[in-house]
Parts: sequence; C-alpha cells; structure tokens
Amino acid sequence: QVQLVESGGGLVQAGGSLRLSCAASARTFSSNAMGWFRQAPGKEREFVAAITWRAGYVYYADSVKGRFTISRDNAKSTMYLQMNSLKPEDTAVYYCAAARVGSRTPDDYDLWGQGTQVTVSS
Repeated sequence: QVQLVESGGGLVQAGGSLRLSCAASARTFSSNAMGWFRQAPGKEREFVAAITWRAGYVYYADSVKGRFTISRDNAKSTMYLQMNSLKPEDTAVYYCAAARVGSRTPDDYDLWGQGTQVTVSS
C-alpha cells in the first residue's frame, strides 16, 4: 500500500525557515502531481503549492508566493516545501497529497499523508 509520510515540521520564530519533506513509500504511478495543503484550527484545508512529477510545473497560493518553494526528487519519490520568511499566519498542520493532475482543489487529490505541525511564533 502506498503511503505518504511528511516530516520537517516544528516550532520556529517569525521570519525563520523550515523545510518539509513528503516521502512516498512507492511511486504512485497513477499520480502525475503532488501538492501541499494546510489546515489551521477552525479553518478549512487550503491549497499551498503543487508540482507535476515529469515537467515540474509548479503552482502556488498567492499567500505563499515568493516565500515558499516546492520541489521534487523523482529518484527518491520525495517532494519538498522550503518555507522562508515564515509568519504566524502560516501556523497550521501541513499535508502532502497525490493527484492525477496538478490542481489547487483538495477533492482532486486521492492520497494524503498524516500531516505535520508547523507553528510560527511572533
């Protein structure tokens, strides 16, 4: 069974950086894209960034554009999210997910990780 496992979350001060990783236990051959989403307490899950496996097309939410960078290592079946200039409003549980096409919509993703907590203190 394919699993997605996130790591790299933690507590950081505002202005700091973190790098999240999402490792797939096996390459999801039916998925052509992977994405990062986040969910803060009392809020809906929101799109953060996505990347396609082959061409490396990237998509970002406006709120993170210029601060976050998504990347992937096909050989390792691993996706990354480099987060710089973190703000308290970035505090959330961050999830990685796999989809057949690059998308900003959670419903288009059919495989999800367990999530990793990111907390940014002011």
